[in-house]
Amino acid sequence: MTTSVPAIPFTDPAPAQRLERAATALTAHGFTVEILDDAAAARTRVKELIPEGASVFTGASETLRLSGIDEDINAGARYRAIKPRVLAMDRATGADDIRRLLAGPDVIVGSVAAVTETGSLVVASGSGSQLPGYAGGAARAIWIVGAQKVVPDLDTALRRVEDHCLPLESARTQEAYGWPSAVNRLLILNAEHHAGRGTVLLLREAIGF
Repeated sequence: MTTSVPAIPFTDPAPAQRLERAATALTAHGFTVEILDDAAAARTRVKELIPEGASVFTGASETLRLSGIDEDINAGARYRAIKPRVLAMDRATGADDIRRLLAGPDVIVGSVAAVTETGSLVVASGSGSQLPGYAGGAARAIWIVGAQKVVPDLDTALRRVEDHCLPLESARTQEAYGWPSAVNRLLILNAEHHAGRGTVLLLREAIGF
């Protein structure tokens, strides 16, 4: 006899009490957490958190794109944006410089695939370009997270990655680049040991995958 796992609507925003549980657990694990109303509030807050002139790398993220945060960072002159610089470099002759730029910015900004109510962040990646910065290479990390990404535990988070995020990201990469995505690398952040390094802007609305 097999036991079926109940389907979870991974697109529904978590209610207030679940957001608070996640925020409390993340705070206990050393992350700085702010619960904000929406993406517009996060967009404003990111500008306040990142000092002018900082080197900033943005991980690939629908949340950043839809919120306008990606454009604020990469199309403006306020910061030393790393992504436009890397895209202009030769991938063969500049490989070492690209690797160093991506791994150690002043600030990395992105999102995650899931946040657990037990206080973990789960990141899935095809290329892994954002993972060194997330894991500790960047002096500061800021994650903007829609309320639909809050899940009870790590098992559910991994199901969200495979069942929900991967199909959507594969469709995006197929259209943009001509090939599907894959979960080639998986990063689970269970705690942040350096006070003030990792900030989670947890939104009350759903945004991104």
